Amino acid sequence: QVQLVESGGDLVQAGGSLRLSCGGFKSIFNIKVMGWYRQAPGKQREVVATLTKDGNTFYPDSVKGRFTISRDSAKNTVYLEMNSLKPEDTGVYYCNVRSQWNEYWGQGTQVTVSS
Repeated sequence: QVQLVESGGDLVQAGGSLRLSCGGFKSIFNIKVMGWYRQAPGKQREVVATLTKDGNTFYPDSVKGRFTISRDSAKNTVYLEMNSLKPEDTGVYYCNVRSQWNEYWGQGTQVTVSS
């Protein structure tokens, strides 16, 4: 059974940095897209970064230039490097993996940015 596990969430001051990690997808075959999403209290879950198997990335304007998604295939880990954090980046961050047949989510990790 696939279980994605995120880590790295923390309380940080505005302007600070964090790196989130997601592992547990070693047994997922034919991965198409990996991504990070976040959900703030009272808001819908939104995408913050995606990475296709071909290496193409997507970032919404709200995080472009501040967030970077990357993958270490040897470690079966995907990362989200977050810089210049803002209070509006606060939320639960979820790892997402989509294969040809299924979609998987992690349990989430809390990121809180204080002003």
